[in-house]
Amino acid sequence: MIRYTIGLLVVLVLNLGTIVSAHSAQASMSFNLSQYNLGSGDVIQIKVFGQADLLLKTRLSNDGMINYPLLGEISVVGMTANELEIYIYKGLLGDYLVNPSVAVSIEEYRPFFIDGEVNRPGGYPYQPGLTIDKAAALAGGYTQRASKTEVEVIRDIGGVAKAIEVNANQFIYPGDSIKVKKTFF
Repeated sequence: MIRYTIGLLVVLVLNLGTIVSAHSAQASMSFNLSQYNLGSGDVIQIKVFGQADLLLKTRLSNDGMINYPLLGEISVVGMTANELEIYIYKGLLGDYLVNPSVAVSIEEYRPFFIDGEVNRPGGYPYQPGLTIDKAAALAGGYTQRASKTEVEVIRDIGGVAKAIEVNANQFIYPGDSIKVKKTFF
């Protein structure tokens, strides 16, 4: 009886570990706005409340530079919206404004790209909450030869493009390149 109970306990612990790691993998794939790094193609808006002349709405170019009034050229690629707010706040504080209230918002995320076994491969506007399945639906759906279990995502992680094998219900990020592979069955 004791051996049976210990064996059952070991099986339960192993299953719990599998569930926890599967949940962690899914959670790591979900999109977190507070940690989102700005990149080329994003449209941002910068407001300094009470200062209409400091309003700027722009699409980030490949070099990631913006020309902000009073501060000049700023390289924003790789920054989070919060980091950019702090940078602008510190730049305007003192010489220009006593206590600037700065807000940076992302008006439009950079597009994602999908190719391979979908009916209309190409670039599409990113929307929070998109999964591989939803991205494929935007691209006209999967072809008959599409594999929903063999999908590769190329994602910029820390400035390095990395290939990640995912399944069809995983979340995608802005700027992801999705490759839906063929199945042979």
